Amino acid sequence: MSHQTGIGSSDDLKAFFGSCRTGKYRLIKVMIRGESGPRLELEESLEQAGSWEEDWNSLLLPLVDKEQPAYFLYRLDEKDDSGFLWIFISWSPDEAPTRQKMLYASTKATFKKEFGQGQIKTDYFATSKEEVTLEGLKRHLVSANGPGPLSKQEEEMKEIKQSETRVDISVNTKQQTLSSLAFPMEEKALSALNEFIKKGINYVQLSIDISNESILLKKTGVYELEDLASLVPEDEARYHLYRFKHSYQGEATASTVFIYSMPGYSVSIKERMLYSSCKNSVVEVIENHYNIEIARKMEIDVGSELTEEYFMSEIHPVAVNAKPKFSKPAPPSKGRKRITKAPPS
Repeated sequence: MSHQTGIGSSDDLKAFFGSCRTGKYRLIKVMIRGESGPRLELEESLEQAGSWEEDWNSLLLPLVDKEQPAYFLYRLDEKDDSGFLWIFISWSPDEAPTRQKMLYASTKATFKKEFGQGQIKTDYFATSKEEVTLEGLKRHLVSANGPGPLSKQEEEMKEIKQSETRVDISVNTKQQTLSSLAFPMEEKALSALNEFIKKGINYVQLSIDISNESILLKKTGVYELEDLASLVPEDEARYHLYRFKHSYQGEATASTVFIYSMPGYSVSIKERMLYSSCKNSVVEVIENHYNIEIARKMEIDVGSELTEEYFMSEIHPVAVNAKPKFSKPAPPSKGRKRITKAPPS
C-alpha cells in the first residue's frame, strides 16, 4: 500500500530511529519540513532525567507550539521482548492552519509505520496544551467516554483491519480507493469536530458540496434528542454526528452515533451515489484522525425515526437467548429384555 501523502522520513531521521532504541532518549519531536519536497525531519531529541512521569511535563510542554502541528514520541520505562515502549502523540492545535492539520493527519500512518508500529503502546491525539500535560494524558486514558489504551496486539490488529479498507485522504485532492471517495473537509467542519471532542457541542451535521467536491458543515450546536427529527432534511442527504446521553443499567452514560440520512428517491442518483461512496471516508476521518469512538452507525430515511427507543435498541440491543440444544430422543423400546441364566457348572 502506498503512503497516504507520499511524505516519508528523511535519511537522517531513519538513521536516528535505528539508534534511539537503547533507552538514551526520552522524547523525540518530528515535523514535516521542506517546501519543494516535504519530508519527516527530526526537530528535537531529549534524554531522560528521571522516571517517565517525572520527565513528562518538564520535557514535553516546552516543545509544544500552540500554532504548529507536530509528532512526539515519548519513551516509557516499560519494555517488552523487542525493547522500550513508546507513547505516540499527534499534536494538532486548533490555531494551526487547516492545510497543516490535514497534512499531519494524512501522514500519521506513514510515520508510525516507519518508526515501528510494534513499539507504540498508546496513540494519543491532542488539540490543546492542557491535553498534553501529564494530568491530561491520565484523564484521557481513564476517560469513561473512551476505551483504554490498546495492547500491542490490539493495535496491530486494528492497523491490519484499517489497511484492508483504508481510503487515502490528501490535503487538497480527492482519491478513489475500493469504491470509496475522500473529499477534503472545509475548515469549519474540522473546527466543529474539534469542538465536538471538547464537548462544547453534541451535534454536527455535514453535507457534500457536489460542485466543489468537498465536505461542508451545515449545522452544529447542543440539541436534545427530541430536536433531532427537525434537523434532518426531507429532500437532501446528510451525515450527522450526535452524542446521545442516556441512562443504561442505572448508570449515566453517553454514546456517539453516526447517522446517514437519505430521504428516499427524491434525491438524485448522483447525490445518492456520492453520499454512499463518501460515507466510509468521513467515518474514517472522525474515528481515526480525531479519535472519536462511534458506538453505532445508523442509516435512516426520515428524522421521525430518531426516537429514544430507536437509539436504545441500536446501542444496547437486547440479547437473544440461545435456543436449548436439541436432545436426541431415546431409541424406541424393544420390549423387556429376557434374562438368561448361565447353566449350572
